[in-house]
Amino acid sequence: MVIVFWALAACGSRSGQLGLTPAEKALINGSDSLMRVLTIYDREDSLLLRDISVDFTDKDLRSDEFKALAAKMLYTVQDPSQDGVGIAGPQVGLNRRVVAVQRYDLPGEPFGVFPNVRLDSLWGEITPGPEGCLSVPGWAGMVPRYSNIIVSYKDPLTLDTIRERIEGFTAVIFQHEIDHLDGVLYIDRADSLWVDVR
Repeated sequence: MVIVFWALAACGSRSGQLGLTPAEKALINGSDSLMRVLTIYDREDSLLLRDISVDFTDKDLRSDEFKALAAKMLYTVQDPSQDGVGIAGPQVGLNRRVVAVQRYDLPGEPFGVFPNVRLDSLWGEITPGPEGCLSVPGWAGMVPRYSNIIVSYKDPLTLDTIRERIEGFTAVIFQHEIDHLDGVLYIDRADSLWVDVR
């Protein structure tokens, strides 16, 4: 009986059927607009960055907590102290499938937040390019990435699943950020690393 319960709980957790926990709600509601970005240099941070993220429930996507999280992730990634082009849930301490990405492929290059996001397809040229990461400060690397992708994510307003074809640099950003949701860092994929002296 205990084994069956554990198995069901594990399946529910992996598929994201569990709602936001009190600890997750406290993290979202308790943080300032600028959230702390976890780094590999802290042992506890590093363990969380290597964990697998789970989906939000529909109820959570329509909650005030999700709206607050989305706003805080956007504020954090665009803050001059970070100055990033993308950030993922684990980087702010939340192992949920959500990323904020700057859309260089759209007019005005806006940022967007994409919950329950997944890479559905990868194709085209695999080209190495320079990458850095807010969670690996002080380093950069040359990482091979696909030039074309299809991502799927959930619209928090309609709860519809959206599928979108993306190419170029924005496709690279999505691949980097979605890797975070699977516990993968760019340094795991890099052909070479170097100290970033900027």
